[in-house]
Amino acid sequence: MVNLLIMGKPGAGKGTQASRLLDYYRLKHISTGNVYREEIQKRSPIGILAESYIQKGELVPDDVTNKIVEEILHQQDHPNGFMLDGYPRTEAQAIALDAMLANMGIALTAVITIDVDDAVLLERMAGRRVCKVCNATYHVSFHPPVKKGVCDLCGGELIQRADDLEESVLNRLRIYNEKTRPLLDYYKRQGLLMVIDGRQSSDGVFAEITRRLGEDPLGND
Repeated sequence: MVNLLIMGKPGAGKGTQASRLLDYYRLKHISTGNVYREEIQKRSPIGILAESYIQKGELVPDDVTNKIVEEILHQQDHPNGFMLDGYPRTEAQAIALDAMLANMGIALTAVITIDVDDAVLLERMAGRRVCKVCNATYHVSFHPPVKKGVCDLCGGELIQRADDLEESVLNRLRIYNEKTRPLLDYYKRQGLLMVIDGRQSSDGVFAEITRRLGEDPLGND
């Protein structure tokens, strides 16, 4: 069983790597971001609450997020293991997660962090556009659509999400550096941290992760 936590600043590419790793190791994806997007789309009370924080680039309160993750973990429908994505974001959440896992008699295999400079991430995210219909992703510089503002796949309208606006991106990076980055030290002290250079190509990042998740999950000599 492989139980992973994948981390990285907004726009570092952890979503792409998470998708590939989920398929490769056949893991259950536990993404608080996906849960909140589903609830926002349904206009549920928790979705409306989450949206009020997310649109400002702020974190959803710990008590709400911890409860959701605990409910998912207790479903125990992850025979090959799971991948946590977007949680924990603070040390308080990490401590809560440790308690949840200890109560279930399981543990994390490794904590993967994809490291990229803030300036590079701002350029990546501010240029990102998403299809309003099928959620296909484009970039105005690196991966533009054939016709400006129109999805190549379904013809839907391309939009810039509120959390990709420059002001929101800068705020999300500030929050990450202030509140989430300390988690790296927390997991380093536990001997779980695996730092991956996010300046590599997507294939290069994936190859390094899978190589290091060998018999020795952390790739130590």
